[in-house]
Amino acid sequence: MAVQKSRKTPSKRGMHRSHSALPLPAVSIDAKSGETHSRHRISREGFYRGRKVLQTKADAAAAAAEE
Repeated sequence: MAVQKSRKTPSKRGMHRSHSALPLPAVSIDAKSGETHSRHRISREGFYRGRKVLQTKADAAAAAAEE
């Protein structure tokens, strides 16, 4: 069984862990609404790449109120 020869110093431990940090998620800003969202995902307002692609509950309620 392999046994280390000497204790790893805090400096070497830090160097070993230097690539272990989690990256920040990529965030985009919608062109029309200015809302932030994950890349390649529909925003909460139902926009994707500046176009309305999904009718939200608020949109359905507004449409029902108009009729």
